[in-house]
Amino acid sequence: MQELVKEFIEKQGWRTDAQSRYLDLVSEVGELGKEILLSTDYGKTDFSLTPSTTDEMGDCLFSLLALCTEMGINSEEALKQSISKYEAR
Repeated sequence: MQELVKEFIEKQGWRTDAQSRYLDLVSEVGELGKEILLSTDYGKTDFSLTPSTTDEMGDCLFSLLALCTEMGINSEEALKQSISKYEAR
């Protein structure tokens, strides 16, 4: 997935610095939170998946993988390290 994001960014000319990528990620996570709040009527009902929620989750994944690329982090290796860390707990 990271390679797909990297190729897309290069094709579109969307290269930017890590700080901007991080701010974009934070913004996208906020938009996901908003969709979750709306889908639950601010916690009054159970969560139900909506197309907007799925769309925002995709934006979060894109932003996270773009940040990994900009920082030179292999997302798959980082995830494997985290899982190993969690398993050891």
